[in-house]
Amino acid sequence: MDMRARPYRSVLYIPGSKERALEKARTLPIDAIIFDLEDAVSPGEKIAARETLKAALTQSYGNRTRIVRVNGLDTEWGADDARAVNDMDCDAILLPKVESAAQLDELAKLCDKPIWSMMETPRGMLNAAEIGAHPKMVGMVMGTNDLAKELNSRFRADRLPMMPGLGLCLLAAKATDCIIVDGVYNAFKDADGLKDECDQGRDMGMDGKTLIHPAQVDVANAAFAPSDAEIDLARRQIEAFTTAEAEGQGVAVVDGKIVENLHVETAKKTLAKADAIAALTE
Repeated sequence: MDMRARPYRSVLYIPGSKERALEKARTLPIDAIIFDLEDAVSPGEKIAARETLKAALTQSYGNRTRIVRVNGLDTEWGADDARAVNDMDCDAILLPKVESAAQLDELAKLCDKPIWSMMETPRGMLNAAEIGAHPKMVGMVMGTNDLAKELNSRFRADRLPMMPGLGLCLLAAKATDCIIVDGVYNAFKDADGLKDECDQGRDMGMDGKTLIHPAQVDVANAAFAPSDAEIDLARRQIEAFTTAEAEGQGVAVVDGKIVENLHVETAKKTLAKADAIAALTE
């Protein structure tokens, strides 16, 4: 399946240095994994983590998208991380704190994998369109914890301080055909709060949610998958519009609401997403 066509409802961070966690990830119903060589790995473990992760990736992770987050290229580990990822059986490389396309040019010289970018600084938000347009770019990962630190903002359940940055990256991702997944929810035992934030991100247009704990997976998978009601409506919209076209009409009516071609395009995307989710379990 093409990387952009895959579901990204649940994207779980896994430390690249922890063999037990790397093994457990194979059993979880997640759409994608970020194998982390950066924040989740202590300085003394970083070099050994490359070999630990490389060995783990020789074994199957099924249909899950495998993304490796390296250390920044401005650190002592970044360049060697990027070179090491070239030899790993993974789908993409993720660079932290991306603020310009020039950083991606530098990364592309070291690693030939498709690129994902961590979007977590004000400068990164302001340059999101330039970053998204890079020819190697496939996806954006919102780093809302780092963004909150940079903004010196306070936590709010409605994430009002995050909205300008989230919006800029969302617009850039949609304009450049990049995947975009929302930031983490830190209170991993708060299922209700996680659901609210997943619903908010989904309604904005995010493709999924990054997660820090397996307990969050089911909530994210449910929130970012089309519901049975949405699938049923999509099918009825397509059928009604097809019938209307055959009768020489440009619009149809479903449940008392006008259905035009743009609604049909959305309906087809809904069914395509449902099919892609089903394909993950085959």
